[in-house]
Amino acid sequence: MFALRIGRINLGPINYKKQYHKCLKYYANSENIRISTNWNQKLYSHTGTTSNYQPKFIDVIQKRRKEAARSILVQVNSSRSNLELYSYCSQYGKIKNMFHYTTCSDPLHFIIVEFDNENAVSNIIDSSSHVSNNDTETIPVTSQFLWFRAIGKQKSSKTVSATSNKLPISFIENGTKIFSQEDIESLLHNAQNISDQMTLLYKMTCLSDTGTRVRFLASRQIELALSGMFPNAQALPFGSSVNSYGKEGCDLDLVVCLNTKKSSSKNRLAFHSKAALSNERSQTQRHMECIADMLQLFLPGCVNVRRILQARVPIIKYNQEQTGLECDLSMTNLSGVYMSDLLYTLGCIDPRVKPLVFTVRRWAQQVGLTTNSPGRWITNFGLTLMVLSFLQQVQILPSVNTLMKLAESCDKMTFNDINCSFLHDLSKLPEQKNPNKDSLEILLLQFFEHFSSFDFYNRAVSLNEGKDIHKPESCALYIVNPLERYFNVSKNVSTEEMERLRIEFRNAAWTLESQDSSKFKATPNWGLLELFKSQKVKTKNIFFTAPVQNRLLEVKRLFEDDDINDKIEYKNEAVKKEIKKIKMETADKVDKVISSIKNKSPSKIRIRRR
Repeated sequence: MFALRIGRINLGPINYKKQYHKCLKYYANSENIRISTNWNQKLYSHTGTTSNYQPKFIDVIQKRRKEAARSILVQVNSSRSNLELYSYCSQYGKIKNMFHYTTCSDPLHFIIVEFDNENAVSNIIDSSSHVSNNDTETIPVTSQFLWFRAIGKQKSSKTVSATSNKLPISFIENGTKIFSQEDIESLLHNAQNISDQMTLLYKMTCLSDTGTRVRFLASRQIELALSGMFPNAQALPFGSSVNSYGKEGCDLDLVVCLNTKKSSSKNRLAFHSKAALSNERSQTQRHMECIADMLQLFLPGCVNVRRILQARVPIIKYNQEQTGLECDLSMTNLSGVYMSDLLYTLGCIDPRVKPLVFTVRRWAQQVGLTTNSPGRWITNFGLTLMVLSFLQQVQILPSVNTLMKLAESCDKMTFNDINCSFLHDLSKLPEQKNPNKDSLEILLLQFFEHFSSFDFYNRAVSLNEGKDIHKPESCALYIVNPLERYFNVSKNVSTEEMERLRIEFRNAAWTLESQDSSKFKATPNWGLLELFKSQKVKTKNIFFTAPVQNRLLEVKRLFEDDDINDKIEYKNEAVKKEIKKIKMETADKVDKVISSIKNKSPSKIRIRRR
C-alpha cells in the first residue's frame, strides 16, 4: 500500500473541492489504496525492492475466479435498489459485498452480489425463473446473470426491511466509472509535481476492482455454458484485464481450455471419446464455430458475434451487453496467459513501473501515435515493452533471462516448446547494491531521451537481455517477444510511423526539459498537461510535420504549387533547397517523357494500345 496525494491541504476553488472529495470517495472504496492528506508522506520508498507482499499471478487469477463463482450479476432499476436487493438475496446466504455499475449512454444499472460461499449462488439459480411472455418465446438458459423484477401491486414484500436505510456491508456505487478528460485535467493541475501527476493519472485510469469482477463474471458465463460436456473447461482472461496495465473500459481477451485436468494412467476407467481431426488448426476452427453458434443463439447478452477463424490465431469477437465489454475469445492462445503473468510479475517489482507505463501510453494516445484500430502504428503492448526495457537499462527491473535463471521447480512451465519458466516469488530476487532512486518525473524524461536517440535502424529492443541487441531482420521497428523470441511484436509498424515515433520522443523530451518547475502553478498547463497538449501543434525542430490525421505524406504533395508547399516546415534552408532541386530534376524528367510520347506517331500508339 502507498499513499496517494491529491492536491494541497488548501483545496482552492469550490469547484475543485467538489472534484477532490468526489475522487477521494471513489478511491477510498478501491482495494489496496490508502488516501492520505499528509503531504509530507512519501509515495514510495524507491528502494528498488518490494516492501509489501505481492501475490503471485496464479493466486490472483484463482482468487478472482472464486469471487466470480460465488457472485451473481443482477440488472436493477437503479443503484437505489441495493437495499431491496440485499434484503431479498440475504435469505439465500450471507452477502459479503455489493458492487454497482452502469452500461451504455442510456444507462442500464447492474449490481454484483458476492456471497460468502457458492452454495448461495446455486440456491438462487435453482429458485429463479424465466420471464414468461405470451408474445415472445425466450431461450430457457440458466446462468448467474439475472434480472430483479419489480413487485406487483397485489403482492407485498416481507423480505424488504423498512427500518434500515443503510447497508450493513460494503457497497460500491458506479464502480466502473471512466473519468472525463476535464476531471482528469483539473486534478492533474492541482497536483504537487509531475511525479504526483503520474501517480494520480495511473490511479484514475487503471482498471478498478469492480471492472475486474465484471470481466471474470463474463468469463464465468462461458465456463458454465460449456460445463455440461466439459466440466473441467476454463475460460481464462489474459492481456490488459489481468496483467495490471489495463485501463477502465479495456477489452476482454479470453482463452478457452476444454480440459484442464491432468490424466492419470493409474485410473483403470477411462471416458469414451471421439477422435480429434489430424489437422489441429481445422479442429480448433470447427470447435470455435460451435462456440460462436452457442454465443449467438443461447447466451444472454452476447451479441454482434463475428468469426475471424482464418487469422494466425483464430478468434471470436462479440459484445457482452450486461457487462458492457467487447470480448475476443480464442482457444489456442495460452501463450497470452503466460505473457500476462510475466508482465504482471515485472509490474510488481517496483511501484514506479505502472505509473510510468500508464503515462507513456496516455501520452501516445494524446499525440495520435496509437489508435483503437489496428494498422501500421505501434500498439500499447509494444509501448509497454519499451518502457519495461528502459527500466531494465536503468537498473530498476531485472532482465527476463535473469528471472528465468532464478526460476524454481514450481515455476517450470513449457508450452508448445516455449519456455515460460521464470521466478514468481519476488522475495527471492537479489537486492541491488545501488538501487535506482530516481523519481517518476526523472524517469519519464530519461525514457523520452533514451528512445529519441535510439538506433532503430540497426538495434532491437529485448527484455530478455535487458538491453538493446542487433536487429535480427530488416524492419522498421523490432521489439522481441519475451517468450516467443523469434517473433517481432512491432512487425506491423511502418518506416514512416517509426520515424514519427522517434520525432515525438524528441519533442516530448524537449517539452519536459523546457518547463520551469517554479512557475508550474502560474501556468494553465504544466507537467503532463503541457506534454499532452503541446504536441497537438506543429513543431519546428523536425524535417517536416504532417497533420496527425494524415499518417503518411502523399507523394503527389511534392509536385503541388509553391503556395501549398510553403506549409511544409523544413529542418533548415539547405534541406529546403535540396528538396526543391530534386523536384525540379524530377519535373524535367517527367517533361521529357511527355515530349517523347507526343512525338510518337498516332499509328504506333494505336498499335500498342491493341
